[in-house]
Amino acid sequence: MKKINTSPISGTQELLPLAQSTFNNLKTKIFETYRKHGYANVETPSIERTEILLAKAGGETEKQIYNVFKTGGTAEKSTEALRFDHTVPLARYVVEHENDLLFPLKVSQLGLNFRGERAQKGRFREFYQCDIDVIGRERLNLAYDADVISTLLETFNSFELKTPVLARINNRKILSGLLKSLELNEKAKEIYNIIDHSEKVAPEKTKLDLEELGLDEKNVKKILAFINLHGARSFVIKELNNLEIGNETYQEGVKELDEVLYLLESADLTEEIEADMKIVRGLDYYTGTVFEFILPEYKNLGSVAGGGRYENLTSYFAEKSFPGVGGSIGLTRLFYCLNENGLLEANDEDLLDYAIIPVSEHEFDEAFSVAKKLREKSYTTTIVLTNKKLDNKMTYATKIARNGIVIGEEEVNSKVLKSKNFQTGETSEVNIEVISNPEDFWADEA
Repeated sequence: MKKINTSPISGTQELLPLAQSTFNNLKTKIFETYRKHGYANVETPSIERTEILLAKAGGETEKQIYNVFKTGGTAEKSTEALRFDHTVPLARYVVEHENDLLFPLKVSQLGLNFRGERAQKGRFREFYQCDIDVIGRERLNLAYDADVISTLLETFNSFELKTPVLARINNRKILSGLLKSLELNEKAKEIYNIIDHSEKVAPEKTKLDLEELGLDEKNVKKILAFINLHGARSFVIKELNNLEIGNETYQEGVKELDEVLYLLESADLTEEIEADMKIVRGLDYYTGTVFEFILPEYKNLGSVAGGGRYENLTSYFAEKSFPGVGGSIGLTRLFYCLNENGLLEANDEDLLDYAIIPVSEHEFDEAFSVAKKLREKSYTTTIVLTNKKLDNKMTYATKIARNGIVIGEEEVNSKVLKSKNFQTGETSEVNIEVISNPEDFWADEA
């Protein structure tokens, strides 16, 4: 028989049960925190029309999408593809259901996305993305920018990581206004790109890249000094104002950044945030607030979450204006990075409450009866139905449950069971008859 390769496809994640439990625990905490902050969960189809996915993007994006062909498909070009993010499908969703939605619309999306890029360590082709967005109709209050950031901060805090998280926050209007004042607006896109990659290269490389754009020494020095500005709100805002840039866009950006930082400080998040002029975000649809989350003690991991404000989510689908702000946690990559660096506690929440261990097949009926009564009380319960020796069954039970109940001939006749807590080793007697009494369940439970 020909041996078939059973390893998972490159760029996909496949976990053992304990790791999967830890992953699921993170996903649950994300969902619960998003909901606690008022974000209603929605799901868009994982398959979209290709013209929808490429309405805003093209070029490299078109090369990365996974086309979907009908069963027995022909060689002609596919008109459908797997989504590569949640943002474009959300734009379509808002246009399609506008009349049935309440604005401002606060939504979360947690699901798989797919990108046909080259798989590498920590980057996947199939991955979970966990997004939150607030969408307004015609206008959206700036305070929602702080709402998104604070929600993501609480989400990371719920993970109980062994290292703190830091939100680095900026406003793209500040750099845009600065470049206009320096009469470098025509080279803005290239400068943004250089700044966005500045932390991944040596400072000399960033300086050289700016010089190669034809910038004179004076402007290169100003931009380098500007992007190295970071720290607490009081310090950074003061320094930005001291530059005395008269450009209206610049001043508006400084004012907006100040307001967002102030609101976050009001939520007692001062230690978890900083203003940072290096944060510009590569995606060109961001128009105001931008942010990235890092683990300061593990900067090599790069950004673990990010997002920002966009002027019009649906500009490529509808004439109406739908401004918004959103943030995203790439859960698959995040889990990989945290797990690789030992920053996650293994999750044992998926351990069952009870494992029922019948000594032989003669006790199977009693085991099923006891298990049913336990489940009726919302205890997670399994029955060890193997034909192996009792010691072997017990070893198995300790790996899947917190407590074990052995049922043999003596227990069936006496109607008295013993529940053993596998962690402490303590045992307590339990009367089978009591289980069915909702008034008095487990008189002395371990």
